[in-house]
Amino acid sequence: MRRLTAAGIALAAMLTGAAHAETYPSYIEFKPSDTKGALHMPESGEVSPIAFLVAHRTSNFMNHVATKELSKRGHMVLGLNPRSDNNEAAVDWDTIALDVRQGVRFLRAQEGIEKVVLIAHSGGGPTMSFYQAVAENGPDYCSSEDKVLPCSPETLAGFEPSDRGDAIVFIDAHPGNSVNAIRSFNGAVTDEDNWQALDPSLDPFSPDNGYNEDGLSEYSDEFVARYAEAQAARMNAMIDDALAIKAGLAPGDDRPFIRWRSEGRLSDFSHSVHGGTLEPAKLLKNDGSIATDVVKTVRVPRLDRRTDDATMDGARFLTVNSFLGANAIRGENSLDGVDWCSSNNSTMCAVQSISVPILVVAAQGHYFIRDGEQIHSLAASEDKDFVVVEGMSHGIGPCGACAKATGADYGNARKNAFDYIANWTAEHVASD
Repeated sequence: MRRLTAAGIALAAMLTGAAHAETYPSYIEFKPSDTKGALHMPESGEVSPIAFLVAHRTSNFMNHVATKELSKRGHMVLGLNPRSDNNEAAVDWDTIALDVRQGVRFLRAQEGIEKVVLIAHSGGGPTMSFYQAVAENGPDYCSSEDKVLPCSPETLAGFEPSDRGDAIVFIDAHPGNSVNAIRSFNGAVTDEDNWQALDPSLDPFSPDNGYNEDGLSEYSDEFVARYAEAQAARMNAMIDDALAIKAGLAPGDDRPFIRWRSEGRLSDFSHSVHGGTLEPAKLLKNDGSIATDVVKTVRVPRLDRRTDDATMDGARFLTVNSFLGANAIRGENSLDGVDWCSSNNSTMCAVQSISVPILVVAAQGHYFIRDGEQIHSLAASEDKDFVVVEGMSHGIGPCGACAKATGADYGNARKNAFDYIANWTAEHVASD
């Protein structure tokens, strides 16, 4: 991999109004994996000995908002894209951990860097938590036969103690692509070979079941329970189908695995599903103060997620291996009956095998608040914190639609979130 030190980074246009300004990032290629990244540095002032690494399974995170905000606060930040960026069908879950490892090793090689903190935003949640669980425990963490698709101990060999992140910051992280999938695949589908075959009593887009095409839907507890069970049953059947196909493939081979109607997540349309925390939690208010109470979401319904019978919206173009490795998990129901550790793409499982300090930051303007609460409660780390940022969107900024709906001011959401992250890191990740 290319070694790039702080002294070798060209300085560029200063951003005004910040304690530190950020340079134009330096592009980095990691060989032989074709992983790529962008290194962001403060333009002026002392560089913190604590660096950050942000990465995702498929999204382009080289210029993620965290690279901008944390470099302005004096940190070196590497935005890393794994080899499967922008290509879900190319995901080989094991190798993503190797790509993240390259990023950690790169940052540790930089002059003055003593600690590396992993940023786990959205799908970075399962990415970074899986990485850390393997880095702390080795391939034994992920290779047991109770996994839908066990990891390869040979692929994940060679981890050293220095490969471990020194802390993880989860920012509106989701519980796993596999968990998102089990909660998103429409539970009304009765025939995988006929995507139009639906059980009307389970149709989440039927007004008879509580759907409101003009606003928030109100599903009954009885419907939610039946639907969650149907989603799990559908996922379990998909897994059995994929495993049967895989059993007939030669080693190293793969084949397409296309599934329809993947836009049936009830929390997209309703506050009656995962509408907030169950227990009192810290709410970081727009004025910077912190209140402690049960936190309710201010998200607005995602009416654009409806899957109409006349279209093929919601098709997932996967392969057998990308489905089993990153999108499949078993369960009895999709909400509270998920077998967290049946998948290696499961934030909820991985945090149970992680010991370093963790900070969980949830967005009040999105639907991962309850998931953030569970990530925090399940985490084995002794040093852990959980905070919800008032009015924050999933993109780590003010939720404009939420503000319009509530009439509240959420303009400081981004600043408040990253100030909290920077201050927490300074207090909980001691430099050498």
